[in-house]
Amino acid sequence: MTSSSRYPVALTIAGSDSGGGAGIQADLRTFAFHRVHGTSVLTCVTAQNTVGVTRVDALSPEAVVAQMEAVTSDITVNAIKTGMLLNDGIIHAVSDLIGQLPHPIPTVVDPVMVSRAGAQLIDDAAVATLTERLIPQATILTPNRYEAELLTGLTLATLADMEAAARQIYQLGPQAVLVKGGGMADDLKGTDVWFDGQTLEVLTTEIVHTPNTHGTGCTLSAAIAANLALGKPALDAVRAAKQYVTQALHHSLTIGQGQGPVGHFYPLLSLDSQS
Repeated sequence: MTSSSRYPVALTIAGSDSGGGAGIQADLRTFAFHRVHGTSVLTCVTAQNTVGVTRVDALSPEAVVAQMEAVTSDITVNAIKTGMLLNDGIIHAVSDLIGQLPHPIPTVVDPVMVSRAGAQLIDDAAVATLTERLIPQATILTPNRYEAELLTGLTLATLADMEAAARQIYQLGPQAVLVKGGGMADDLKGTDVWFDGQTLEVLTTEIVHTPNTHGTGCTLSAAIAANLALGKPALDAVRAAKQYVTQALHHSLTIGQGQGPVGHFYPLLSLDSQS
């Protein structure tokens, strides 16, 4: 029997990870385990595994536009998440399309400018376009430590630094900022800082000691988008997403010869134990 209840829809605009741990693959799995239907716009194709990335091929801005128009012209999207947009042309196209939507849709922008190891992933022109055009359209912006440093010029080493960065990044125009602590040292790894112009809140979860953390940033932003699609207020969506990622880290996967991914499908394990 087919259920008559309506499931919400989320859209991810991001790159493909052939190793399956991050990008579009992580986003769609995260949506599914929140009972949210996932749609996608592919921006680039990567050849990667648990050891590293060996090739990146960008789609044309026209191909990105065609995918997004195909989805939004037919399907009611309840939340959007952006991930790796790769270059200036794609960022322009995505920001234009979001601005042209007939109704505002909650949008989570994972800026994907700098890796958790501190390596810049997009060039300076793309950083400028993302800052000027896409960040002001974000319902929630989720920079990691190094992206926050790039956006502010600050050095982040303490909780006070994270709080200062969140306040400064908010001035760029997003409705709310979540500065992530995953790249911080010691106890700050499980700590994120939220600022929405009024509320400054420190969000802390337990630190999970595992080498298999590939895809945590993608998973967090996708989980936030899924919870927004489910109708949760923004800060509640962030809290729920952090709990999902924490449990996914507890069930991370030791696969390949390098850094494995988080375990997106951990909710199934409780079903296995009941059978």
